[in-house]
Amino acid sequence: MNKPTSGLINGFLGVLIFSGSLPATRVAVVDFDPLFLTVCRAAIAGVLAGALLLVFRQHRPVRSDIVPLLVVALGVVVGFPLLTALALQYVTSAHAIIFIGLLPLATAIFGVLRGGERPRPTFWIFSALGSSLVAGFALTQGFTSSPVGDAFMLAAIIVCGLGYAEGARLSRRLGGWQVISWALVLSLPVMLLLSFYYMPVSWAGIGRSALFSLAYVSLFSMLIGFVFWYRGLAQGGIVAVGQLQLLQPFLGLLLASLVLHEPVGWPIVAVNIAVVLCVMIARRFTVKKFPPSTPISQ
Repeated sequence: MNKPTSGLINGFLGVLIFSGSLPATRVAVVDFDPLFLTVCRAAIAGVLAGALLLVFRQHRPVRSDIVPLLVVALGVVVGFPLLTALALQYVTSAHAIIFIGLLPLATAIFGVLRGGERPRPTFWIFSALGSSLVAGFALTQGFTSSPVGDAFMLAAIIVCGLGYAEGARLSRRLGGWQVISWALVLSLPVMLLLSFYYMPVSWAGIGRSALFSLAYVSLFSMLIGFVFWYRGLAQGGIVAVGQLQLLQPFLGLLLASLVLHEPVGWPIVAVNIAVVLCVMIARRFTVKKFPPSTPISQ
């Protein structure tokens, strides 16, 4: 299997795992405070990541890797979960999908700035079209105007796109699971302290569904999903594989229909097909340019 194909498969598995985060979060926040959920899942994932690094005797990152790893941690471990949690206090989840549709564009832009990739102009056309389809669909589901909420979501998209691109760049040399593991370990001290601070006074009212959801977002959304995602970005290119994120809102809705029994109508299917076509066409017009000093990790 060639690297672009392997990258797409790994990237899709990462997106599929991330797509379960929203349904799981919806279940978890019934019993957990959103801030506690944000820091606790990072803390749990950080402990597991640290154990993996010890078991497999991974060498510590070199000094030049510390700042990029901190960027990854601030972007995807702390920034995106926290900023989206704050945004959802002001806007609806349907409105937030509008901004999620911009995430592939943000990832592509940082892939150009940080990853040394140079997609063709046609790529940007279909990438923008795919993002517009997602945003337009979200607008038909409901609109809530809140400058504060919009500002939080815009900041979340920017830091997440940067975290994705920076992590993918490091994954070419360090490996996907090593990058997210070291990022989680770097943020672990702060996440542990905040977890104790926001911990529920009593766990008696916490249901099994909320506990299972906490386990999912901690193990899969914060760790396992990134193992596939960063490897996919490193193998297939940040710009090309990043377009798979356009599928995340629809996969999330599909999982929500299966888990939460929420209705999924034909417009979702139609828009999803159109988005898949945009992803396929955009990928054909992507030209990757990897720096020669950073070979892609297997």
